[in-house]
Amino acid sequence: MEADFVVCFLFGVSSINVVSKYAKTLSSFMEYTDTYKTIGLPNEGLYKEKGSRFIAYAFPVTDEQQIKEIITNLKKEHHSARHHCFAWRLGTDQQSFRVNDDGEPSGTAGRPIYSQIQQHELTDILVVVVRYFGGILLGTSGLINAYKHATADVLNNASIMEKVIEINVEVNFDYLAMNDFMRIIKEFQVGMKESHFDTTCKVNFSVRKQLKDQIMEKLGKIDHLKAHLTAVNP
Repeated sequence: MEADFVVCFLFGVSSINVVSKYAKTLSSFMEYTDTYKTIGLPNEGLYKEKGSRFIAYAFPVTDEQQIKEIITNLKKEHHSARHHCFAWRLGTDQQSFRVNDDGEPSGTAGRPIYSQIQQHELTDILVVVVRYFGGILLGTSGLINAYKHATADVLNNASIMEKVIEINVEVNFDYLAMNDFMRIIKEFQVGMKESHFDTTCKVNFSVRKQLKDQIMEKLGKIDHLKAHLTAVNP
């Protein structure tokens, strides 16, 4: 039986308060950090236990549609395998995730896979572990251990990279404000992505998330200039 989990463990009022405080702390941390970790390229890993083979695949991903296509292709490639269990996490805030046991006993596959993703502090990643049954039942602890080690193997050998979260900014200003604008661009060492200079000018650039408030404050002090945020660029 397929199972999906989005899990939060709450045990009484005290625990609810602790979870609430943790969530606020995590949210605050994510607000001020502007880097995140992911993998650069797909990778494979392997773990064997009592005749069963656990083949782990890790993929860098950006959206759920891409994830669905990868899982579908792996199921076709490994059509004779007993289970295709997975976990993924998306987004620079690391709040979007899913785990799936694909018929294994509840909590024995998807969660151990996701736990390794968390331990390696990764996001924008999908890990699928394909199991070929070896004829011997492993039990709950054995399954948890197997999926954990298969995922650890693929992630320990993956190319992990740190990326910077950037904010896209669009600026419109009169040509007379050019010198003031360029002074700020130089001060923050910002590279312009698109630009049009005439009697009225338009520039698009990206700035590190941590510098967003500083540069927007300085731009806001320039006469005849309007700046607004357009998007987050992971």
